[in-house]
Amino acid sequence: MELTQCINYLLTTAQHKVFQEMSSRLEKFDVTPVQYGVMYCLWIEGKTKPKEIAAELKLENSTISGVLERMEKKELIERQVSKEDRRFIEVVLTEKGKALQNPILATVEEVNKDVLSEMSQEEQSELKKALRILGGLEDE
Repeated sequence: MELTQCINYLLTTAQHKVFQEMSSRLEKFDVTPVQYGVMYCLWIEGKTKPKEIAAELKLENSTISGVLERMEKKELIERQVSKEDRRFIEVVLTEKGKALQNPILATVEEVNKDVLSEMSQEEQSELKKALRILGGLEDE
């Protein structure tokens, strides 16, 4: 099979390009794309347990632990013992983390718009639908 016909090659190449663009634009907030995902879970999804955040972002629990540690050092989040059940840790946004919601969401919106700018609305919808199917997200 020709490389440019291989779905793995196409997805990897596209993902790299989008990731680089997102990383570049989020750099001014000292936030990575994965850290944005964590903050999105806290801002919008209301997910507060590391395990819930990892599941939402399709990450291993061991990976999310390192991400949260780096975010805590940047003073974006705090990890606290749950008030409902002291066996669990909850992740909460700091004031600094809360203040980044609007500027970061606007930046992500810009990246999406720019990355997809050469496609029609119909093509954008079809691409997103196809990616959701490939990622097993078609029910979401």
